[in-house]
Amino acid sequence: MSAEREVAAAYDRRAAEYVALVGAVEQLDPRDAATITAWRDTTTGPLLDAGCGPGLWTRFLRDGGDGEPRDVTGVDLSGELLAAARELHPGVPFVQGSFLALPQESASLGGILAWHSVIHTPPAEVPAVFAEFARVLAPGGTLLLGFFAGEPREPFAHAVTTAYFWSTAALTPLLAAAGLTVSWSEVRGRSAGEVSARPHGALIARRD
Repeated sequence: MSAEREVAAAYDRRAAEYVALVGAVEQLDPRDAATITAWRDTTTGPLLDAGCGPGLWTRFLRDGGDGEPRDVTGVDLSGELLAAARELHPGVPFVQGSFLALPQESASLGGILAWHSVIHTPPAEVPAVFAEFARVLAPGGTLLLGFFAGEPREPFAHAVTTAYFWSTAALTPLLAAAGLTVSWSEVRGRSAGEVSARPHGALIARRD
């Protein structure tokens, strides 16, 4: 079974539990919403929520901004999570697909949100994912990437399936090879009571 099929199957099995635990923005660290809001408000054009899960951030991106709904699509591997997303957020477009072959046209997006969604990608496949993100971003478009900060490429026992730690220093050359330049990054601890106490990392990379 391929890595993507294993991830999809793992999330399908635990979809109901996942939605109950982290299916709403209000259940998550408010600093995540602040970071995503600040990034969203710098973007123009269509957006992609890559690894949208039950669609909480997809809807957040769509409804935010100057009052006009944004053009946002969510993509995920898990059919069960997408079914939940469509039920919870009617009218928001969601598609099943791979980060290695996105359905969007080249240079068609103003931004991609990948919030803790590349964490399950085997490290050897991450450069190909970044190349695909770069393909669909328009020049000047940006990627907001969230990850768990730690020893780069080291696997850990995520609640759903194996995931990998990363650092901005390790991700920067991989992004650069795809034509994406890091312009901002942070590392911070998680709030008490959160699902995961692992340090959080985030970065913004701009399409050259």
